[in-house]
Amino acid sequence: MTTPTFAARRLRRLAQGGTPSRARRTASEGAEDERCDLCAEPIPPDHRHLLDPGAGTVSCACPACSLLFDRGQAGSARYLLLPTARRRLEGCGIDDMVWAGLGVPVDLAFFTRSATSGQVNAAYPSPLGLMRSVVGLADWSRVEAAHPALSAMAPEVEALLVHRAHGGGSHEPQYWLVPLDDCYRLAALVRAHWKGLGGGPEVWQQVDGFFRAFSTRPSPDTQEASWASP
Repeated sequence: MTTPTFAARRLRRLAQGGTPSRARRTASEGAEDERCDLCAEPIPPDHRHLLDPGAGTVSCACPACSLLFDRGQAGSARYLLLPTARRRLEGCGIDDMVWAGLGVPVDLAFFTRSATSGQVNAAYPSPLGLMRSVVGLADWSRVEAAHPALSAMAPEVEALLVHRAHGGGSHEPQYWLVPLDDCYRLAALVRAHWKGLGGGPEVWQQVDGFFRAFSTRPSPDTQEASWASP
């Protein structure tokens, strides 16, 4: 397992942009001077992101640069445009035995597939950042069998995000297909609010609120949220 190369500053910014507190923060601090990481043009709060798979970093993109990298029109393999659509996988049958086979020691994690090797990687938030491991192909095939949509998960830019924490109580496990930046927002949220050995009640309230926001915010237009491997 390794810690991520993802910049802490960018994680914080993603977390601020992805939580219900964003509007309050913007109102109280004034419009933050956020700019496109490619062309330095000012960008709106709901801007898109680009993934550099080689470096494992995410960059902010203005609408023009997002369009450039959408559907592989940029002619460069360096950046992938992250999608915006997210979808809850109702009836996903990942039981305790299948979950145990993934080797993830916690109940909050996300999974991505490499575009080059097909390898599936697991990552989970911790107070030190993301912890990562590789999932065996046989174990991942059992996950895919739990829901048909998983076999079409877009490599690199889309993730299966799983929230099974507190599953023994009233909380029902949640399985979502989400853009990768959602996962980084969650990682930043955990890192910012984790206290003590177990995280403390505040961090889990924040995590539950993060997932509640998925259900209450309108779903983006999936037709315009296409991803591409230039």
